[in-house]
Amino acid sequence: MTLAEVFDVLLFRAGFNTAVVLAGAAMLGAGAGLIGVFVLLRRRALVSDAISHATLPGVALGFLAAVGLGLDGRNLPILLVGAASTGILGILAVQWIRDRTRLPEDAAIGTVLSVFFGAGIVLLSHIQTLAVGGQAGLDTFLIGQAAAMSRADALLIGGAAALVVLIALAAFKEFALVCFDPDFAGAGGWRVGRIDLVMLALLLAVVVIGLKTVGLILIIALVIVPPVAARFWTERLNRMALAAALFGAASGYLGAAASALLPRLPAGGVIVLVAGALFVVSLLFAPARGVLAGAVRRLRFRMAIARRQGLLAVAGGEAIADPIARLVLRRNGLIDRQDRPTESGRTAAAAARREQRLWRRYRADYPTDAIADREWSLAPIDAVLPADLVAELERRVAAS
Repeated sequence: MTLAEVFDVLLFRAGFNTAVVLAGAAMLGAGAGLIGVFVLLRRRALVSDAISHATLPGVALGFLAAVGLGLDGRNLPILLVGAASTGILGILAVQWIRDRTRLPEDAAIGTVLSVFFGAGIVLLSHIQTLAVGGQAGLDTFLIGQAAAMSRADALLIGGAAALVVLIALAAFKEFALVCFDPDFAGAGGWRVGRIDLVMLALLLAVVVIGLKTVGLILIIALVIVPPVAARFWTERLNRMALAAALFGAASGYLGAAASALLPRLPAGGVIVLVAGALFVVSLLFAPARGVLAGAVRRLRFRMAIARRQGLLAVAGGEAIADPIARLVLRRNGLIDRQDRPTESGRTAAAAARREQRLWRRYRADYPTDAIADREWSLAPIDAVLPADLVAELERRVAAS
């Protein structure tokens, strides 16, 4: 593998079939990321896992049905119909166990997941004993293998994924309403059950069409990881959906490209690794919710506290005990190397003392309002409270 070959694949110059596979995988990732946003908000991650595992016996039954009809056992449309059928049965089984028994939903999901997956393993083992061809290709539905897809398979997957995206965008408002306030949606006349059913149907569609590319074991990661990564970057649902779709598309595209360059490399694993890398980058570097951003905010808060305490010590004629406070004040030119206040330091210390007295008076005279105010002694009181209230506090402090 040369660098030129890598660029040819990434730039869709490695042949029409490879380009179609890349586009189909990217569209699948976009659809999975978009649907995953609503799955995440509705707390249905485990349901998607149950659906993915419930499709395995359907794949095996689809293979047996195709062979019985005299067709190629690896006929993708038949396999996907079989996978969708048992996926639906899995959803119904989870709902029945949850509604008719006292078992919690996670127990119902675990039961259905295990039983259906076990049934699929038994059926696959039986297929291996049959005197027919094509059994070897079934293992690609477990871990995914984009390089094994034909042009027709890629077009089918890409087209189905595009349809899922269009339906999700058309129902975006309804999905958002049900995710955030299902009680309000029901009171407003929306059929929450039907909207939930459409959401589950789209999730099932993503799982089924992703079997060939990602595999049933890892498709759950393509549904969940991109929206989780997107959540670090924004508080807005529409932006989160866009970011999740982009992260999913990038994961599918790069994973399929790796599978095209290294055919023995499982595309599902690479796709999930790319999604995981995007998650780690988001976790660390997202500007609002990332780990590093949080560490910077905590450091700035600690330095602001140290600065205020140091200035109060200067105002009271006391020694500055906190080494961080000394460092901050020294860097700001408020004290010299002998920890003596400079002219600007004395001015800042007087201002800090005034702020402290006013904040204390505010908390004593307006305790209810003060509880709701999180800017105690950090932001200038003149920037937080109205000027007339600050003037009144100053009069009360002077009179006390």
